[in-house]
Amino acid sequence: MGNRRSERTIESSVNHRFEVFYDGECPLCMREIRLLRRLDRKERILFTDIAAKGFDANTVGLTQERLMAKIHGRMPDGSLVEGVEVFRQLYSAVGFGILVALTRIPGISHLMDLGYHWFAANRLRLTGRCTKDTCEIHAPGSAH
Repeated sequence: MGNRRSERTIESSVNHRFEVFYDGECPLCMREIRLLRRLDRKERILFTDIAAKGFDANTVGLTQERLMAKIHGRMPDGSLVEGVEVFRQLYSAVGFGILVALTRIPGISHLMDLGYHWFAANRLRLTGRCTKDTCEIHAPGSAH
Protein backbone atom coordinates (compact mmCIF):
# COMPACT_ATOMS: atom_id res chain seq x y z
CA MET A 1 0.00 0.00 0.00
CA GLY A 2 2.94 2.34 0.66
CA ASN A 3 3.93 2.05 -3.01
CA ARG A 4 0.41 2.87 -4.18
CA ARG A 5 0.50 6.06 -2.11
CA SER A 6 3.88 7.00 -3.62
CA GLU A 7 2.64 6.31 -7.13
CA ARG A 8 -0.50 8.33 -6.47
CA THR A 9 1.57 11.26 -5.17
CA ILE A 10 3.84 11.16 -8.22
CA GLU A 11 0.84 10.91 -10.54
CA SER A 12 -0.86 13.81 -8.75
CA SER A 13 2.23 15.95 -9.02
CA VAL A 14 2.13 15.49 -12.79
CA ASN A 15 -1.62 16.09 -13.21
CA HIS A 16 -2.27 18.66 -10.50
CA ARG A 17 -3.88 21.97 -11.26
CA PHE A 18 -2.42 23.89 -8.32
CA GLU A 19 0.33 23.37 -5.74
CA VAL A 20 -0.11 24.77 -2.24
CA PHE A 21 2.81 25.36 0.13
CA TYR A 22 1.53 25.02 3.69
CA ASP A 23 2.98 24.93 7.20
CA GLY A 24 2.40 21.38 8.45
CA GLU A 25 3.23 22.44 12.01
CA CYS A 26 0.39 25.00 12.15
CA PRO A 27 -2.72 23.48 13.77
CA LEU A 28 -5.14 25.94 12.14
CA CYS A 29 -3.49 25.51 8.75
CA MET A 30 -3.67 21.73 9.04
CA ARG A 31 -7.43 21.83 9.71
CA GLU A 32 -7.86 23.65 6.40
CA ILE A 33 -5.48 21.31 4.57
CA ARG A 34 -7.28 18.20 5.88
CA LEU A 35 -10.59 19.64 4.68
CA LEU A 36 -9.14 20.42 1.26
CA ARG A 37 -7.61 16.93 0.95
CA ARG A 38 -11.05 15.42 1.59
CA LEU A 39 -12.68 17.74 -0.95
CA ASP A 40 -9.97 17.19 -3.59
CA ARG A 41 -11.53 14.04 -5.03
CA LYS A 42 -10.11 14.70 -8.51
CA GLU A 43 -6.59 15.22 -7.10
CA ARG A 44 -6.15 18.64 -8.64
CA ILE A 45 -4.08 19.94 -5.74
CA LEU A 46 -0.50 19.07 -4.89
CA PHE A 47 0.03 19.61 -1.15
CA THR A 48 3.60 20.55 -0.16
CA ASP A 49 4.47 20.84 3.54
CA ILE A 50 7.13 23.53 3.95
CA ALA A 51 7.79 22.38 7.53
CA ALA A 52 8.61 18.82 6.45
CA LYS A 53 12.12 17.54 6.94
CA GLY A 54 13.96 17.77 3.66
CA PHE A 55 11.79 20.51 2.15
CA ASP A 56 13.99 22.93 0.17
CA ALA A 57 12.58 26.44 -0.28
CA ASN A 58 14.99 26.95 -3.18
CA THR A 59 12.79 24.66 -5.29
CA VAL A 60 10.10 27.34 -5.03
CA GLY A 61 12.45 30.27 -5.59
CA LEU A 62 11.64 31.89 -2.25
CA THR A 63 13.23 31.86 1.18
CA GLN A 64 11.86 29.66 3.94
CA GLU A 65 11.08 32.84 5.90
CA ARG A 66 8.99 34.27 3.08
CA LEU A 67 7.12 30.98 2.66
CA MET A 68 6.41 30.94 6.40
CA ALA A 69 5.24 34.57 6.42
CA LYS A 70 2.17 33.86 4.28
CA ILE A 71 0.67 31.04 2.25
CA HIS A 72 1.93 30.57 -1.30
CA GLY A 73 0.84 28.49 -4.23
CA ARG A 74 2.16 27.61 -7.68
CA MET A 75 0.09 27.59 -10.84
CA PRO A 76 0.68 24.89 -13.48
CA ASP A 77 2.67 27.42 -15.53
CA GLY A 78 5.07 27.91 -12.59
CA SER A 79 3.87 31.35 -11.55
CA LEU A 80 3.45 31.96 -7.83
CA VAL A 81 0.48 33.44 -6.00
CA GLU A 82 0.13 34.29 -2.31
CA GLY A 83 -2.39 35.18 0.35
CA VAL A 84 -6.11 35.09 -0.38
CA GLU A 85 -5.49 34.20 -4.04
CA VAL A 86 -4.11 30.83 -2.89
CA PHE A 87 -7.40 30.05 -1.17
CA ARG A 88 -9.32 31.13 -4.26
CA GLN A 89 -7.29 28.71 -6.37
CA LEU A 90 -7.69 25.90 -3.83
CA TYR A 91 -11.44 26.25 -3.50
CA SER A 92 -11.86 26.63 -7.26
CA ALA A 93 -9.93 23.38 -7.70
CA VAL A 94 -12.37 21.52 -5.45
CA GLY A 95 -15.47 22.90 -7.17
CA PHE A 96 -16.44 26.00 -5.18
CA GLY A 97 -16.03 28.44 -8.06
CA ILE A 98 -19.28 30.29 -7.33
CA LEU A 99 -18.22 31.04 -3.76
CA VAL A 100 -14.77 32.05 -4.98
CA ALA A 101 -16.36 34.52 -7.40
CA LEU A 102 -18.02 36.26 -4.44
CA THR A 103 -14.60 36.81 -2.86
CA ARG A 104 -13.58 38.87 -5.89
CA ILE A 105 -16.30 41.51 -5.32
CA PRO A 106 -14.41 44.74 -4.51
CA GLY A 107 -15.52 45.34 -0.88
CA ILE A 108 -15.45 41.66 0.03
CA SER A 109 -12.05 41.20 -1.64
CA HIS A 110 -10.56 44.06 0.36
CA LEU A 111 -11.94 42.71 3.66
CA MET A 112 -10.61 39.24 2.90
CA ASP A 113 -7.16 40.63 2.08
CA LEU A 114 -7.12 42.62 5.35
CA GLY A 115 -8.33 39.59 7.34
CA TYR A 116 -5.72 37.29 5.83
CA HIS A 117 -2.95 39.86 6.34
CA TRP A 118 -3.89 40.08 10.04
CA PHE A 119 -4.03 36.28 10.36
CA ALA A 120 -0.66 35.77 8.64
CA ALA A 121 0.97 38.37 10.87
CA ASN A 122 -0.43 36.71 14.01
CA ARG A 123 -0.51 33.04 12.98
CA LEU A 124 2.31 31.89 15.24
CA ARG A 125 0.90 33.76 18.23
CA LEU A 126 -2.62 32.42 17.58
CA THR A 127 -1.36 28.84 17.43
CA GLY A 128 0.87 29.12 20.51
CA ARG A 129 4.11 28.80 18.54
CA CYS A 130 5.79 32.09 19.44
CA THR A 131 9.46 32.22 20.24
CA LYS A 132 11.72 35.22 20.79
CA ASP A 133 12.73 34.99 17.12
CA THR A 134 9.32 34.36 15.56
CA CYS A 135 7.10 36.78 17.50
CA GLU A 136 9.49 39.47 18.61
CA ILE A 137 7.76 42.84 18.80
CA HIS A 138 9.62 45.57 16.95
CA ALA A 139 9.36 49.21 17.96
CA PRO A 140 7.96 51.63 15.36
CA GLY A 141 10.75 52.95 13.17
CA SER A 142 13.05 49.99 13.94
CA ALA A 143 15.09 48.39 11.18
CA HIS A 144 12.65 45.46 10.88
